[in-house]
Amino acid sequence: MKSISAAALFAAALLAAPAMAQEAGGPPPPAPTPETTIAATEWRAVPAENLLVIDTTKGRILLELFPEVAPLHVERIKLLARRGFYDDVSWHRVIDWFMAQTGDPLGNGEGQSPYPDLKAEFTFRRDPTMPFAAVAEPTGARVGFFHSLPVQTQPDSAFAQTGDGKVHGWGLYCPGVAGMARDEGNDTANSQFFIMRQAYPALDKRYSIWGMTVAGLDVVRSLQVGDGENGMMAAAQPDRMTRVRVAADIPEAERPVVQMLAADSARFRAIVDETRAARGADFSVCDVAVPVQVL
Repeated sequence: MKSISAAALFAAALLAAPAMAQEAGGPPPPAPTPETTIAATEWRAVPAENLLVIDTTKGRILLELFPEVAPLHVERIKLLARRGFYDDVSWHRVIDWFMAQTGDPLGNGEGQSPYPDLKAEFTFRRDPTMPFAAVAEPTGARVGFFHSLPVQTQPDSAFAQTGDGKVHGWGLYCPGVAGMARDEGNDTANSQFFIMRQAYPALDKRYSIWGMTVAGLDVVRSLQVGDGENGMMAAAQPDRMTRVRVAADIPEAERPVVQMLAADSARFRAIVDETRAARGADFSVCDVAVPVQVL
């Protein structure tokens, strides 16, 4: 079964209680400054070729794709979307305070595409030209954003110490992050994927990350929760993906246009500072909400 391992599920269960307590009782991150205060030059357009449009029975989800982080997985997602593989496929496994999983044409966790399994892309190599905005610098590491994706990476000082002039980086499983489901073997991802409803760092560097929800996280969190073992759908009627497309393939007049606040902008740095002040010692990169506008 293409899924998240039992060990990860156990870790997720342990993490769920503090996550629920944080949302219920902890101070929320500050609301982003209204878009009218953000200069036009501070917005970054998400390329249509790297924007995935998922229409569901609960509404629309928009994901930014990251070929620099997981080229094989992004290529597979685009291929399957363009072949109509994901159309009318159910969200067959949904666990509250964890994630929503789909991409199985059989709807029981056992199905996959006819294409070969993928080699794992748990980490990527970051070079000095890749845009990166740090929000924290714990000893020996940097945590921040590559476009809309929260990542952790080795410090810039390590560039000069590596043979290829690059350093390791990896995506962080914050709410909205999209990862690839797999069997027990690392290189067994195929077509099933999941989108995080909450943050679960136990998954970091264990499941390949290929996208980030830039609009529609409320839709992800509204999907029907499974009533069977491990969040599988049993008696409940699952929600479905009605149609999945790459935005570049949608007629321009109908195509959603997504703009994100640029992570290297002054306004983004101010939002990070405001969020850190509100959260205090509990601050996490997952607390930072990157402003978005869908045109």
